[in-house]
This record gives sequence, C-alpha cells and structure tokens, in this order.
Amino acid sequence: MGAQGLDGNQSADDYYYEDGELNGTHDYSLYEAICVKEEVRRFASVFLPAFFAVAFVVGLAGNSVVVAVYAFCKKRRTKTDVFLLHLAVADLLLLGTLPFWAVNAVHGWVLGEAACRVTSALYTLNFVSGMHFLACISVDRYRAVSRGPRQPGAAGRPCWLVCCGVWTAALLLSLPKLVFYTVNAGGRCVPSFPYLLGAPVRAAIQMLEVCVGFVVPFLVMGVCYWLTARALIRMPDGKRSGPLRVLLAVVLVFVATQLPYNVVKLCQAMGSIYSLVTTCEASKRLDVARQVTESIALAHSCLNPLLYTFLGASFKTHVMKVAKRYGPWRRRRQAVEEIAFDSDAATEPTSSFSI
Repeated sequence: MGAQGLDGNQSADDYYYEDGELNGTHDYSLYEAICVKEEVRRFASVFLPAFFAVAFVVGLAGNSVVVAVYAFCKKRRTKTDVFLLHLAVADLLLLGTLPFWAVNAVHGWVLGEAACRVTSALYTLNFVSGMHFLACISVDRYRAVSRGPRQPGAAGRPCWLVCCGVWTAALLLSLPKLVFYTVNAGGRCVPSFPYLLGAPVRAAIQMLEVCVGFVVPFLVMGVCYWLTARALIRMPDGKRSGPLRVLLAVVLVFVATQLPYNVVKLCQAMGSIYSLVTTCEASKRLDVARQVTESIALAHSCLNPLLYTFLGASFKTHVMKVAKRYGPWRRRRQAVEEIAFDSDAATEPTSSFSI
C-alpha cells in the first residue's frame, strides 16, 4: 500500500522496487532510460491527503453510528445485523489506515518498517473482508425473499462461523503485505520483492487479490440480487418499486466504485507479465489511474452505512429509539410497511428496502 513516485536521482535498481498501490508507481524496469515520475508524486501529495481526509471524516461518522446501534442498542441481532456489524468494523479499520497513507504521500513513511507492514496488511485485510461481507448480506437477502415469512430469530453459530471464515480468508490474502512490504531508501512504505521472484510474483498476488477480493463477491452479489429482483418483480407494483430502486442502487454503486480499480489492477498485473507498458508516459497515466480508482473504491466504505443501514427502516427504527431515549426531543412513531430483507425477519409485503 502506498508507494511514492521516483525521485530524479534514483537508479534503475531502486526503480525496480517502486511498486505500489494508492500513491505508488509500477515496475516497468525494461525502459531504456529511467522514468522520472515527479508529476505522479506531486499529484499524489495533493489529491490523496484531501480525498483521504474527507473519506475518513464521513466514513468514521457513518460507520460509528452503525457499530453503536448494532453492538450496544440492538439486543437481538439477526444474521444480516451481524454481517452489517462486521462490515462496519472492517470499514472503520480500513478508514483508520488512511491518515498514515496521507502522511506517506506527502512526507514519506515515518513510523518504521514494522508499522509499514502491519498497516499495509490491515488495509488489505479490511478491504477484502468488507467485499465478502457485502456478498454475505446479498445471500441472506435472497434467502429472506425465497423462503417466505418466518418468525424472527437471532443469529446462531453458523453465522459466526461464516464471519470467522471471511476474516480468515482476508487475513491469508493480506499475508504478502506482512512479508514483502518495507521502507525503502527514499523513506516510502513500498513492496520489495526478491529479484528471483520479481514481476511474476507481484502479478500473481495482484490477480489473486482481484479474483478473491472482487470477482468472487461480485459474482455472488450479482446472482443473489438478480434472483432477489426476480422475486420482487412478481409482487404487486406498489410493493416492489421501493425495494427494486434500492437494490439497483446497491449494485450500481458497487460496480461503479470497485470495477474501475480492479480493471486497473488487472492491467498492471498483465503489464508486469507481458511488458505491455513500454513508455514512461503510459506508465505515469497508469499510476495516476491507480491512485484515482483506488480512492473511488475506498469511497464505498463511506457509502455502505447509507446503502445498507440508513435506507433500512429497521435500522432507522433503532436510531429513533436511541433518539427518544437520549435526545432532547420526541417524535411520534409512524407505522411503515416494509420488506425485511433479512432471512431471519418476517418478510411481509412493504415498500422500502429494509434490513
């Protein structure tokens, strides 16, 4: 995570190790001359801190409310509640790494090699786990629609086993960051691969991250939400329009934020293997594209609370209860018909996409 561009006085050997992610450069060591990426570094030092500051504040506020409600205010949690709680925790931990990468973009890494490796691993751990918890939520929503009305029930051991499996898979995928990241001579937290491993290993790691962290969750979400939409379409018009709109928003936001970043990662991986990028200008454009698209992908952590909780009437009900209990004002509770997109909640016909 987060390597800076090259300084003008770096050698070709130094250039070999300047691979990175958000504010990084990629390894195209077959150039005839050293590719100096001062413009890339200047862009990163301005764009990344500004974007990270906004994402950190907005995401911290939204996800903190989600954790507070589901962890402390809602005593009886269903499967979707548990997945949402874990998703919010993953988003908070992911957002917690952003100040470090903002400083790295401007001043370099100042916390030492151990912190570099741990922070890089935490970034991947929470990024990947968040994608998989989104897939778990889509599965549970499909089960809610396909099984029909059921009595509400609390999340049991299988749900917690699924959560443990998601965290374990994400932890395994983050291990390369613990092994290969280091602080280079320029004071940047970057991946440093042994010469004998080189480009093929870096490309393999990137492709594995794309497959496990995006393709698998995307396929699961796509199938489950397509089946869910088919079930909703069979409902009367007045009871399906709201849920369909929110479901469409969930899918479109996921694709819009995650697809560009993973396409760029895949291009970098293929470029490392087949030397597809052969000019310095093309390398610079790819580096900037990586910075911009990964920042957009991070924005999903800020949008998750809105898409998966604040739009759900169940969550809003608990927020209102907290406001009534601790707030200085009172508000009459209004009866709202809703579809509970939770496999453990009664699925009654409604007009809102609820969790």
